[in-house]
Formats: sequence, C-alpha cells, structure tokens
Amino acid sequence: MAGVSAVRVLVVDDDPLVRAGLTLMLKGADELVVVGGVADGAEVGAAVDAYAPEVVLMDIRMPGLNGIDATRLLRRRPDPPHVIMLTTFDADEHVFGALRAGASGFLLKDTPPEGIVDAVLRVAAGEPILSPGVTRRLIAHLAPEAEDRRRDDGRRLLSRLSDREREVAAAVGRGASNADIAAELHMSVGTVKSYISRILAKTNLDNRVQLALIAHDNPL
Repeated sequence: MAGVSAVRVLVVDDDPLVRAGLTLMLKGADELVVVGGVADGAEVGAAVDAYAPEVVLMDIRMPGLNGIDATRLLRRRPDPPHVIMLTTFDADEHVFGALRAGASGFLLKDTPPEGIVDAVLRVAAGEPILSPGVTRRLIAHLAPEAEDRRRDDGRRLLSRLSDREREVAAAVGRGASNADIAAELHMSVGTVKSYISRILAKTNLDNRVQLALIAHDNPL
C-alpha cells in the first residue's frame, strides 16, 4: 500500500490498454500512487484540479487535444505538475515541440517498469530526465539539414559557460543524475543543483532536458 508521502501520478493516454497497463505497473511501487487516468489532453486540466498529481505521464499523440498542447496549458498554471511525455518515436517531429512546451522528460512506452518508476521519482524530486538512449534516438531522428544549425546554436550557448559549468553540462548530457554528478565532480548535490540553475540562466534554456540535448550534440 502506498505511503503517505507517495508521489501522486496521473496517467494520460487515449489507449485504454496502455492506461490500464501503466496504472497496474505503477501501483506495484510503494513510492507511487496513481490518482487517476484520462483519455484525452482536454481532460487533463479538470483531472489535475480534482486529483492534484505531482507528475503527469502524458502521451504525445491523442486524437483530441494532443500531449504537447495539454502540457503547454499545464505549465502556464501556478505550481504546475511535472510532465513526462510517453512516446513510441513514431512522430519525432513533435519531440522538440514537447520540450518547448515544458516537458520534464521522455519515456518510451516499452521502458521496463523499474525505469518508469525511477523516472517518475526523479522528476518528482525536481530532476528532469532524458536518458542517454532516448537522447541518441532523438538526435538520430532529427532532420539532417538542421544538424549544422543546431550544432552552431549549441556551441554558441555553451561558450557562455565556465570550465566547471561545462563539466556539469557534459555530465547532464550523458544522462547522469544529480547524485552521480556530485560524486563525479566532488561536490554536494545542492551545489550541482545550483550549477544547473546557473547554466540554464546563462543559456536561456527552459529546462535540464534541453541542456542534455545540446550537451549531447556538442561533446564537451
């Protein structure tokens, strides 16, 4: 049974089998509690009002209001929940739209249960996720003609960073957690969080996921 401090999760997917599967899987983790599930992005606002989830697992493609637009609406709220996008990568052109909308990370729908649980817990703790595997697949599916421009933009942003900030950014690009970065660079987790906040401010990026993509694309 979930404890009193369990992370509250809302599942959003138009496929009832996917919704049921995710709900059943998440209910097996003591650290999580599934507070509800809805089939369309248009239902998310009311569900958030009703259930106050801390994390929303959101499908990107839905027949009504899609996950990107639903995420954008959520992120305009005061104290919004974190959003993890669910994707099968059959619509890669939407991924960066989701990043711009404020998504905290991405999960493939075939991610093992323990990976989904870990991602939800990390995002709830304020640590957006983008695994190295997902990063590689994102980069591989981007339009080749945009690659040079993307790298130039990334190099320009990263040139604003100090040497230590670049070390932190490189670790983020490898998909390292805050705890991993702290151990690698011999600093506290709080210091890592401060560095990441400073890096995001210097580069005008919205979140850690965008930083991970730029750092991955421009090895430091």
